[in-house]
Amino acid sequence: MRARIVPGRGFNFDTFMWLFTRLSALAMYALAFIGIIGALWMGARTSMSLPDLLRWAFMPEATHVRSTNVTDLLAWRTLFWQIMGSLVVILASAHGLHGVLNVLEDYLSGARLRQALRLVVLVIWLAICAIGIYVILIF
Repeated sequence: MRARIVPGRGFNFDTFMWLFTRLSALAMYALAFIGIIGALWMGARTSMSLPDLLRWAFMPEATHVRSTNVTDLLAWRTLFWQIMGSLVVILASAHGLHGVLNVLEDYLSGARLRQALRLVVLVIWLAICAIGIYVILIF
């Protein structure tokens, strides 16, 4: 197995993805914090258990509220919560698939093989995002 050639200094794809990984993790923390605060503000402190609240914070989707004692489900199906859920799906899947891509690229030596793998991961990411956003918007 040959060692991978390290790209030169400057702003390139690897630098961009390194920065994306750090910023997407911070964004996911911020979205979870906004989800917890929003749920508590909407009355979850009296009608949700802690596991339900955390499930809502990491995936704000109205079907998670159905299994709780919340009476007003329409307040949880607003555009704001749908956008929050879509952002969580997009960021979490991109963040996780980039981690998988990093691990797999460590074992691949050919530049064409790495490019093909990046394309496959991009297609998988687009499929995950499409399915996730469809579920959030339809259900």
